Amino acid sequence: MYRDHNNSELNLSFITKKVTLSGWVQKIRDKGFIIWVDLRDRYGITQLVFDSERTSSALIEQARELGREFVIQVEGEVLERESKNENMSTGDIEVLVEKLTVLNSSETPPFTIEDKTDGGEDLRMKYRYLDIRRNPVKNKLIFRSKVSMAVRNYLSQQDFVEVETPYLIKSTPEGARDFVVPSRMNAGEFYALPQSPQTFKQLLMVGGLDKYFQIVKCFRDEDLRADRQPEFTQIDCEMTFVEQEDILNTFEGLTKHLLKEINGVDVQDFPRMTYDEAMKTYGNDKPDIRFGMKFGELNDVAQHKDFKVFNEAELVVGIAIPGGASYSRKEIDKLIDWVKRPQVGAKGMVYVKFNADGSLKSSVDKFYDETDLKAWAEQTQAQPGDLICVLSGEATATRAQLSALRMEMGNRLGLRKPDEFAPLWVIDFPLLEWDEDTQRYHAMHHPFTSPKVGQIPLLATDPGAVKANAYDLVLNGNEIGGGSIRIHDQKTQAMMFDYLGFTKEEAEAQFGFLMKAFTYGAPPHGGIAFGLDRLVAILGGQESIRDFIAFPKNNSGRDIMIDAPAPIDEEQLKELDLKLRS
Repeated sequence: MYRDHNNSELNLSFITKKVTLSGWVQKIRDKGFIIWVDLRDRYGITQLVFDSERTSSALIEQARELGREFVIQVEGEVLERESKNENMSTGDIEVLVEKLTVLNSSETPPFTIEDKTDGGEDLRMKYRYLDIRRNPVKNKLIFRSKVSMAVRNYLSQQDFVEVETPYLIKSTPEGARDFVVPSRMNAGEFYALPQSPQTFKQLLMVGGLDKYFQIVKCFRDEDLRADRQPEFTQIDCEMTFVEQEDILNTFEGLTKHLLKEINGVDVQDFPRMTYDEAMKTYGNDKPDIRFGMKFGELNDVAQHKDFKVFNEAELVVGIAIPGGASYSRKEIDKLIDWVKRPQVGAKGMVYVKFNADGSLKSSVDKFYDETDLKAWAEQTQAQPGDLICVLSGEATATRAQLSALRMEMGNRLGLRKPDEFAPLWVIDFPLLEWDEDTQRYHAMHHPFTSPKVGQIPLLATDPGAVKANAYDLVLNGNEIGGGSIRIHDQKTQAMMFDYLGFTKEEAEAQFGFLMKAFTYGAPPHGGIAFGLDRLVAILGGQESIRDFIAFPKNNSGRDIMIDAPAPIDEEQLKELDLKLRS
C-alpha cells in the first residue's frame, strides 16, 4: 500500500499514530540538525521532519538527497507541531519519518510548482502536466468536474437520456470551416469532425427519445482569437413536443441549480430582452446587465446644428460614465486614443462633462449650447459628476464601438464583479442575415431554425425582417447557451434551403437524410447548447477558459506540449491517397 492517508487528512486526533504517505516533494528546509520536507499530493501538504536526535544518520543523508518534485513514500509517527500553521489543513501536526522510499526522482522543474509561479504561459503550456500540479490549475479542473457532474445529475433527474453521437460525420457548407479527416478505406473521400451534433440530436427526436443530452466535444476550424479553442465542449440538449417557453423554463432551472449548487447563489430573475432591444440599448446581443451605462440615441437632439460629423452620421449615440466628470483632459485623451485603436475602430469621440454643480462642458461647445447638452444628458440618463461619451457613424459599427467602450469602463470601474451573476434571455433574433461577400442571406443560427409563428410569408417579401424562434442565454456579458425551436416538417425545411440559396440537388446531397426523416412523422422539437468551457469559467469567477481545460491549444491553435499539428510521413500520405502541395 503506497499510502493509508492523503496529505490533507492528518490532524491532532492522529497524534502518536503510525501513517504511510506518498506524494511529491514540494519544498525542503535543511537546518543541519533538522530537515523539514513538505509533501504534496492533490489533496494538500503534510510537513515531514527528519530530526538528528530521533532519526538515523543514514535516513537524514537520504533526505538530503531529495530534490523538488521527487515522488516519495514515507512511514512515520504523527507528532504535534511546536509552531503551528493556521493556513494549512495539516498545520497542527508533522510526521517524524521512520522510513523513506524514493518512488521516482525528478529533474529540476522548469518553473516553480507553486500558486504563484515564475513560469510564463508558453512555458507552462509546454509542460502542462507540471502546471496541473499547481493549485490554481488543479482546482479549476476539479471545479470543472464538479460542474459537469451537477449538469448530469440535474438533467438525468429531469428525465433526459444521455446519448453519444458520432465524431466522424459529413462536411456541411454552413457555419465555420470543418476539420476534415481523410478516409483510407474510401479514397478521395473525407469525414468531418462535428461543429455540433445538430442533425443527430434532431434525428434522436424523430426516433422518439423525447429528451436528450450529451456533454460533447465539438470542432471548428476558424480563425482563432484570444480565449477561443479549435475544440470545445458543449452541453447539448434537445426536447420534443415543446415550445420556446418550455425550453426557457427548463434551462432556467438548470442554470439556477448550477448557481445554487456550485456558487451558493440564489438567482430568481431571468429577464428577457429582444435582440433588437439588446442591440439598441447595449450595442451587442450578449449584454452585461450587472451595470448600467445604457445607450442613449442622440440623432434627434444632435443633428440640428452645423456639426458635420454628426449630421452625416447614420447614428449618434452616447453613454454616461459614472464619476467621469472628474477625469483630467489627459485621461480623456487616453480614452479617445483607446476607442481609436484598430481593435475598436472609432474615428474619434465627443465628450461632455456633467459637472457636480450641474453645469455642462463639452468638446463641441462651438456647435452646441447648454440646452442641447442637457438634452444629451437626459437621453443618456447622465447624472451630475458623469462623463458623457458620444460616438457616431454607420449604425452597426458605431454600436459595436460604444459597446466595447462600455465594457472597458465597466472593467475599469469595478462594475463587473465576478461573484455577482446576472442571467438574461435574448430572444427574437433575425432568422437570416445578409452577407455582402456572397450577396445572399445566411442563417443567423443554422438552417434548421424555425421562423416565428406566422412569419413564413415574409420570407418571400422581406427576408431580413423575419424573426427566428431562437434564444440565447447570456450570463455576465457572455453567451453561455443558445438554441431554437427547429423546423420539423419537410416542406418548410425545403423552403428554408431554397431561401438560403441551396439548389434542390445541393440540399438533397447535404441534408437528404434529415429531409427523409421528416417524412416519417417528425415531432415538434427544440433545444439548446451550452458552452461548457465558458460556463465553467464564469461560475469560477473568470472569463478566460484556458485554465479550465486540461490540455488547451495556444492562440495559434497549436498544442505546444505534444507539438501538434505535425506533418505525417510519406507512407501515411500514400495510404490516404493524398499529396502535399509543392
